[in-house]
Amino acid sequence: MKWLDTLRLAVAEIRRNLLRSVLTVTGVWIGVAAVIVLVTLGNGATIRVTGDVANLGSNLLTVRPGQDQRRPGGVSVAATSFDAADVTAVEKVLGDSAAVCPMSSRPAQAIFRGRNHSTTVTGTEDRFHDVRSWPIADGRTFDPSEQRSGAAVCVLGETARRELFGGQRAVGESLRLGRTAFRVVGVLEAKGQLTFGQDQDDLILIPLRTFHRRFAGDRDVAMMFVSVREGDSTERAQARIEEVLRSRRVTSPGDEDDFSVLDMKEIMSTVEVITGVMTALLGSVAAVSLLVGGIGIMNILLVSVTERTREIGLRLAVGATEKEILTQFLLEAITLCVFGGIVGAILGLAGGAVGAHALEVPFVVEPQIVALAMVFAILVGAVFGFMPARRAARLDPIRALRHE
Repeated sequence: MKWLDTLRLAVAEIRRNLLRSVLTVTGVWIGVAAVIVLVTLGNGATIRVTGDVANLGSNLLTVRPGQDQRRPGGVSVAATSFDAADVTAVEKVLGDSAAVCPMSSRPAQAIFRGRNHSTTVTGTEDRFHDVRSWPIADGRTFDPSEQRSGAAVCVLGETARRELFGGQRAVGESLRLGRTAFRVVGVLEAKGQLTFGQDQDDLILIPLRTFHRRFAGDRDVAMMFVSVREGDSTERAQARIEEVLRSRRVTSPGDEDDFSVLDMKEIMSTVEVITGVMTALLGSVAAVSLLVGGIGIMNILLVSVTERTREIGLRLAVGATEKEILTQFLLEAITLCVFGGIVGAILGLAGGAVGAHALEVPFVVEPQIVALAMVFAILVGAVFGFMPARRAARLDPIRALRHE
């Protein structure tokens, strides 16, 4: 049980110089707290961003006209929008393996009695709700006859409903978009804001044919959402879409496509990799302060060895071994780091909770990160405490007793 006696001596020495001990471990608890806070917030941000991407829809492909197409001589032209024939061709090549939803959007001013609200009007079809995994919270969606005839009906996003109707029920009421009165037939379930602040609920859906007649004055389709059936390959669907659109849009072999097909799974994987790297980088930077704390511990213990030279010499003279002296000083360093690690873990978890609330990201506690920070703190104590401990253990008892 000698090591227990040695531990008691180490703890007694720490308590004897309590203020100095607390100041010594400041760098350790700051380092542990910083690692836990940054990793916790990084993981929460990863979950928030990937959740936002997943919230757009399951097995989703987004098909858009290209930003621009570079011609020889450096002249750039805007890519041609899709049309109804493009949508039909994509539906035909995918068959029952996927659902295709065309969309076009424009900003508009919505007016209900004395209330005005600037929002986005989106022309689409009733399959929008299935493709985007966005159900109706109140009322219904467009029926087939309303879509065929281009009826003046609309479905509101939650933000648009709140801004225009407040606490009043919107279904059955009429509002004005531009110069046309639209009857509200439904309200979408709230989805909230994306990570970068975009409000998904600030929109008004109308039938695509109505959009073409009342707003666009053409039959262009700005984009398509394609929801691949569960169990089918999004990669295969993407290849089919690219093949049929190249054929229809007369893309010559070797030319760049003037459209893009984005797989949300690929975007999600890329986001996870990027946020994971950033979290690891931030955690590594925060861990540097642990090394700084370790240097502080080494300096203080070296001073302590000098101050306690006579005490060490006396212990050696009455029979204490070098190993016992070495163990005592190592235990002092490790105990200091354990204390600093515990304080840092508590402060780190509290800081992570506060930061997650402020940034509106999930508070995700990973026990392995807390344990890793604690282990790293103990290793810092052992590594940086070894030099002072060895110096103390190698003191000559005669010279130590003569030390003033």
